[in-house]
Amino acid sequence: MKIFLPLLLSVFLCTCGSAPATSSTDDAATQQTRSVYEDLSPEEFAEKIGDPNTVLLDVRTPGETARGVIDGALELDYRSPEFATQLQELDPTKTYLVYCASGGRSGKACKMMDELGFNKSYNLVGGYSAWVK
Repeated sequence: MKIFLPLLLSVFLCTCGSAPATSSTDDAATQQTRSVYEDLSPEEFAEKIGDPNTVLLDVRTPGETARGVIDGALELDYRSPEFATQLQELDPTKTYLVYCASGGRSGKACKMMDELGFNKSYNLVGGYSAWVK
């Protein structure tokens, strides 16, 4: 009996075969959990400005942007009640370079963009504060 049980168990495990191929629902779940945004240093961020199909996105408040912006940035206030709606109106096929004052709100904005199905976004680590140094 002591030999029979392990033998039976090994036969059962060997005959179960390999795991089934993933279904399209598994692929969708994987795609939802993958992150399409990356954190970039100011130097790496600067190298991407001007790339084709790329939009520079400033998510600071109007008071913050009054103290300076990166030239050419589209301004959408993360703290505005309309922010989520404005974000949904952007073209998700473009690449977005996103920044705020210190990198927190822009990171959250990038996560929102992931959830909305945007292809690619980059978060400026340290935000505008790091940019001006």
